Amino acid sequence: MPTITTPDGVEIFYKDWGSGQPIVFSHGWPLSSDDWDTQMMFFLGHGYRVVAHDRRGHGRSEQVDSGHDMDHYADDLAAVVNHLDLTDAIHVGHSTGGGEVAHYLARHGSERAVKAVLISSVPPIMVKTDSNPDGIEKSFFDGLQEQVATGRAHLFRTFAEGPFYGYNRPGAAPSEGVIANWYRQGMSGGAKAHYDGIVAFSQTDFTEDLRSITIPTLVLHGEDDQVVPYENTGVRSAELLPNSTLKTYPGFPHGMPTTEAETINADLLEFFRS
Repeated sequence: MPTITTPDGVEIFYKDWGSGQPIVFSHGWPLSSDDWDTQMMFFLGHGYRVVAHDRRGHGRSEQVDSGHDMDHYADDLAAVVNHLDLTDAIHVGHSTGGGEVAHYLARHGSERAVKAVLISSVPPIMVKTDSNPDGIEKSFFDGLQEQVATGRAHLFRTFAEGPFYGYNRPGAAPSEGVIANWYRQGMSGGAKAHYDGIVAFSQTDFTEDLRSITIPTLVLHGEDDQVVPYENTGVRSAELLPNSTLKTYPGFPHGMPTTEAETINADLLEFFRS
């Protein structure tokens, strides 16, 4: 099983398939690199080298009790990129992974990167603050942490069955396989990582990170995202990024890379080739 050890001694699992220009995928909370399987197979078939890792405490990576914050997430991503000596890379992040990508590029620079994509991503900031009055109340995220600590299995099942993929919308056709795969990925990670990760994705302010990213960046967001609201994240991120393109999808849910993979993959491929 391919792994690296980070500078602070954490074992990180990664996948590295194919050759050609590298695409590096960063997954969302509380999942693993398996959430990118559809994209990795698609782009592998189009001649790209595809790379994805399990965030610390998630999936097959080591279940440590510390370091579950954006600084460590970005540093772990840098460790993978440096270990594989990736250059001219395209970074793609979904949800929390979009925050990881933004913080990595701001913290470690874009010398090894040429493009980035933020899909249904948490920047610039999710929680309500004086400077972000349209954000989500902190009490919501506190409650989410309580559910992780006391009833993670139930939370993960209902989250996948409902808002993550929009399966709670009238006329939706839930896929038991998709729901079970989400649940499998979530439960394979550590509760402590998932608990702390809620603070990381909800309270980190990525405003200055976004302003510092000058490489071409594509922002993709569904207008019916019930997890990371479109107007306060996708729209604002595109406004803060100096070199961005915003593409929105009416009716698409938070988990659109899975439920709308054909559309998302085609749009990504067009951006990569442009």
